[in-house]
Amino acid sequence: MNENERRRLLGFYENELTNHLLYFWLGRCEDKENGGFFNCFDNTGSHLMSKDKYIWSQGRFVWIFASLATMRAATFSELQKKEFKRLARQGRDFLYKYCLIAENDYRCVYLTDEAGRHKLADGCDVLDSSIYADCFVINAFAKVAWMDNDMETWEFAKRLYRSVRRRLKAGTYYTLPYPMGHEYRAHGIPMIMTNVVKELYDAALVLEPSWCGELKEELSKDVCDTLEHFTDGNHMIREVIRSDNTYIDNLFGTHVNPGHTIENMWFILDAMEISEDLNTPALLEEICMITKKALEAGWDKEYGGLFHYASLTGGPLTGDAGELEEEPVMVYARRNCMGKIWWVHSEALYTTLRLYLETGEKEFWDWYERIEAYVFQHFPNPDSEIREWIQTLDQFGHPKKEAVGLPVKDPYHIMRNVLLLIELLNK
Repeated sequence: MNENERRRLLGFYENELTNHLLYFWLGRCEDKENGGFFNCFDNTGSHLMSKDKYIWSQGRFVWIFASLATMRAATFSELQKKEFKRLARQGRDFLYKYCLIAENDYRCVYLTDEAGRHKLADGCDVLDSSIYADCFVINAFAKVAWMDNDMETWEFAKRLYRSVRRRLKAGTYYTLPYPMGHEYRAHGIPMIMTNVVKELYDAALVLEPSWCGELKEELSKDVCDTLEHFTDGNHMIREVIRSDNTYIDNLFGTHVNPGHTIENMWFILDAMEISEDLNTPALLEEICMITKKALEAGWDKEYGGLFHYASLTGGPLTGDAGELEEEPVMVYARRNCMGKIWWVHSEALYTTLRLYLETGEKEFWDWYERIEAYVFQHFPNPDSEIREWIQTLDQFGHPKKEAVGLPVKDPYHIMRNVLLLIELLNK
């Protein structure tokens, strides 16, 4: 990439972040009465459908604002960064008060009302129905602790992390919005833990250097779990395997999530920068191969864009799941497999450009350009009062009405990927 192209892309993404994404959220998200953030908007961003607060999303908001406040790039003024810090602390305070299931019981609830009162999600009989919510809160608190050199926030993050590790080991956890029995394992667990440990490690370098060695070991284990147990001989990551780490031969075990795979590849790139044991040419080659396979499997050759779910052999889902057809994960995959989802594409933008810059392989640049062309033709809302991305499209690139995952419009993936692209282009 020459200097002119780098500057062009940098300016493009700074404009996307400041004049489109933040334009939408800064005027709409903050709950100035109760704390926390609103994000239960419809797919287009036109209507706030509910004031409920999903703890998963609250943690993501805090991480985003703390990350914006501490960007190395000169995208924002000190006054703007001061406002981002205020928002991050405000969201952190809401989580301090309301995210735990009970005082000193380090499990996060999944859902609250606008005032922070705990609620059961539809169809659930437990409040702590998703360990993923805990993970996003850990990331949020680690980032704010690092931002403010705040040991109280840091201790909260550590206690919640240790609780998560205990529950994962014991099998006493839930995975809404994609629940499954404990006779199965989800790729999402080692994937998100790779990211969680990286966030903790970055903060520990400043706040508790003595913990860094242990975190490196745990990071290596999470990465190896993905590569040794979920990645098959054809470099495809399976979303679900049995709890004994064997593969499931029907569609329940052979469907792939290209977006998850592509996202996890940059998580592992981050891990390589931390762990000497992981930082090998062989692992970089494997990351490249896995990414290419996911892109090839997920790309819609007829209409463009990446399918939300695909077959191991590429293209739309084929076959059946037998007696597992009614598993919630399978029902969700069937219903949404042909859709084009915002976060899948923002993750692909970042991973392909990063791999191009790390390896110089033209194939990754070609993929980046193909994805960029699709994304900015289809996802940004043309309404000048909205500007933020439409989240879910059908196969043909038309907006859909139904939510994907949680009934929220979540800024996390797009904002995270765009700010990471800006940082990448500033290196």
